[in-house]
Amino acid sequence: ETIMVKNQATIFLAGPPLVKAATGEITNAEDLGGSDIHCKVSGLADYFADSEIDAINKARSIIKNIPGTDKNFNISSICDSNSQENIYDYISSDLRYNFSVRSIISILVDNGSFCEFKEQYGQTLVCGVAKIAGFQVGVIANNGVLLSESSLKGCHFVQLCNKRKIPLIFLQNIMGFMIGRKHEANGIAKHGAALVNAVATTSVPKLTVIMGGSYGAGNYAMCGRAFQPRFLWSWPNSKTAIMGGKQAAEVLAQVKNGRKPYTERWNKTEEESFKSKIKTKFDTESSAIYTSARLLDDGVIDPKDTRKFLILGLTLIYKEPITASNHGIFRM
Repeated sequence: ETIMVKNQATIFLAGPPLVKAATGEITNAEDLGGSDIHCKVSGLADYFADSEIDAINKARSIIKNIPGTDKNFNISSICDSNSQENIYDYISSDLRYNFSVRSIISILVDNGSFCEFKEQYGQTLVCGVAKIAGFQVGVIANNGVLLSESSLKGCHFVQLCNKRKIPLIFLQNIMGFMIGRKHEANGIAKHGAALVNAVATTSVPKLTVIMGGSYGAGNYAMCGRAFQPRFLWSWPNSKTAIMGGKQAAEVLAQVKNGRKPYTERWNKTEEESFKSKIKTKFDTESSAIYTSARLLDDGVIDPKDTRKFLILGLTLIYKEPITASNHGIFRM
């Protein structure tokens, strides 16, 4: 793992003099390969430090989170009900809005134990190592739609946890991968596939909580049922589907109406009637109660009980040695 110090560390293939001599471009070391560039834009570095002291503290946190022989578990360490009920302040039944996922993580994990990975890069995915009742875990949580940067970041982090035999917890609130011409040109399909591949091939135990939306290929990337997490729980407000009801209605209406001869195409009223039926069907069949009744999860749980269920799952996981698949790390 790489730490870069602000206004001090630089990484580049050729320094400013050689760049000027070879290409004629005039630049300076900080703009060419400083900490801002590599922590926020390129993703080459994993941690941004404001000073050398800050870098030393981050190095200590990294070393502290490398698994050792010490197993200091505290099964009774369950936050009091008041602190867990604070989780209601950060969630919403309206899935169009992102949750304050870092606030949710801080409630679920042991106080001060979360060490975030690549905090300034790919910010629509939050990754980091933490402890829950003393059990070491890697946390991967959605903070928006998955982009190329966040997909690569997630891939790197999953493989890092696999190498260190750290179980993974996925906190899903995902509308899917970002789509569109620009993002396809930037390699979203390729980079998204890297994340899905990492999740599919890692052999460390996985736990998944669907906190909000679980749509499309985002369900795969965030370890949905098909990727065999040891346990998967849903919150009552969650929804699981290939896409949202509104989007499904628009797509199916375009396809169905487009196949008709021009003289037989729907008028506005007929089109809206068709869309309304599709939207109602999707909204009903994507609800947590509907999907849970069909065994797509291991139960619908109260959000304030999430930590208790995670501790239960981790207690069972850590009863046996954790093995890791012999894969390298896709270092960015």
